[in-house]
Amino acid sequence: MRIVISEFMDRAAVDALAARFTVHYDADLVDRPDALAERVADADALIVRNRTQVRGALLERAARLRVVGRLGVGLDNIDVEACTARGLVVIPATGANAQAVAEYVIATAMLLLRGAYGATSDVAAGTWPRPALSNGRELAGKTLGLIGFGGIGRLTGGLARALGMTVVAHDPQVPGDSRVWRDEAAVPRGLDALVAEADVVSLHVPLIDGTRHLIDSARLARMKPDAILVNTSRGGVVDEHALAAALRAGRLGGAALDVFEHEPLPARSPLADCPNLLLSPHIAGVTRESNERVSSLIAARVAAALEGH
Repeated sequence: MRIVISEFMDRAAVDALAARFTVHYDADLVDRPDALAERVADADALIVRNRTQVRGALLERAARLRVVGRLGVGLDNIDVEACTARGLVVIPATGANAQAVAEYVIATAMLLLRGAYGATSDVAAGTWPRPALSNGRELAGKTLGLIGFGGIGRLTGGLARALGMTVVAHDPQVPGDSRVWRDEAAVPRGLDALVAEADVVSLHVPLIDGTRHLIDSARLARMKPDAILVNTSRGGVVDEHALAAALRAGRLGGAALDVFEHEPLPARSPLADCPNLLLSPHIAGVTRESNERVSSLIAARVAAALEGH
């Protein structure tokens, strides 16, 4: 049986698969669509991250395909409905990168609240901007608002509570009387109430019709003027033009974005040169440790699916 891996995967997991199957591993294959389609034509399994679009013409070429492994959680790059209709098994790495994402949220929130960590060049040059940087804020005592309260949201909330934060959350999938709220020491809130109350708002929702531009100009206006927004979910959940306008006008304390409506971020993005904005290239869930966990999990589950276990 043949497995094609079109994006980067931990080498140990690739080698484990290669010991049992015929494996073609090329971390840059996603950037060569014709070669990818040719390789997938006789593949039994395809393993991807978030860039490979498993849909349309690629699926049509993949006549033998039985399994799609996703090195991550979100499935918006995979036509799950079309895969299901063909009897393909789609396997995400649920939970394996949750710690990495949760730590990213807390770390960026602390950076933006404190506001002092961009001063290295000034301090090294001897300008000593101590008065200007003495008004930073502490995480303890602040309120974290989680939009989406699944596994990653709950883990993020646990880290936040350990650092002295109060946690409120909004998730229509979790009933207000669910024991989850008590077990996680979190308080359920309506969406608009949450964005108005939280000092840090963190997004943990999939990109679907109901969440596209969930954070728009109206909801940004409801946030505290010194609040922090962190998005590690999907780029389309935030209206980037509205966010840029809020940051430039000083109507928001700061934002950290790891995901964008178009990736890579276009050179003329409205986010370019915005103040109090941290940008990273969709790596919140990717660390050395999480890559090992995600890769080994997907390798094991893809192998089991192919072998009928």
